[in-house]
Amino acid sequence: MQFRPLSVPDAFEFSPRAFPDERGLFIAPFQEDAFRNAVGHPLRLGQSNHSVSRRGTIRGIHFADTPPGQAKYVYCPRGSLLDVIVDVRVGSPTFGRWDAVVLDSRDFRAMYLAEGLGHGFVALEDDTVMTYMCSEPYNPTGEHGITPLDPALGLPWPADIEQIISDKDRVAPTLAEAEEQGLLPVYADCVAYYDKLRSAPDRSP
Repeated sequence: MQFRPLSVPDAFEFSPRAFPDERGLFIAPFQEDAFRNAVGHPLRLGQSNHSVSRRGTIRGIHFADTPPGQAKYVYCPRGSLLDVIVDVRVGSPTFGRWDAVVLDSRDFRAMYLAEGLGHGFVALEDDTVMTYMCSEPYNPTGEHGITPLDPALGLPWPADIEQIISDKDRVAPTLAEAEEQGLLPVYADCVAYYDKLRSAPDRSP
């Protein structure tokens, strides 16, 4: 498996090798050795999520209080989507920057975003499935969002697809408003938490 860092620090794209034959296809979307080499610590799994979306559905931009936050390793086992990561960490050198990668059921690329980063996606075709492996269980009191339509961010939603957005996401604050309201993670707190994870004892067999 190959990996590369994205332009938003502490986010990575993973590209697994596919093994097709006359029976079909085999692929391993998550491989721990590659993950450890990229991130510097094991993937912690607190919850797995599965969503199915119509074409044009935008979910996000979501993030969680950090620590502990909620890191995500995501891939698309059916359909295709444009996955977007936004640096919402106050004090980050790349605060407000975003990066985006197409995830689909042809290449099976995956994305990892560390705790404190914002995440969203748009489904590019009907019945698109997103699989999330999350480091922490859902915590409704610690979950937040910013609107995916924030004009200051200018996120790359396709102009030729009719958008379907939940009322909750549509009326969420902009990045600037969320900063004013004290909702955003602090970069220094996030970095300290990443360092803590990397220095934890290795409990693998």
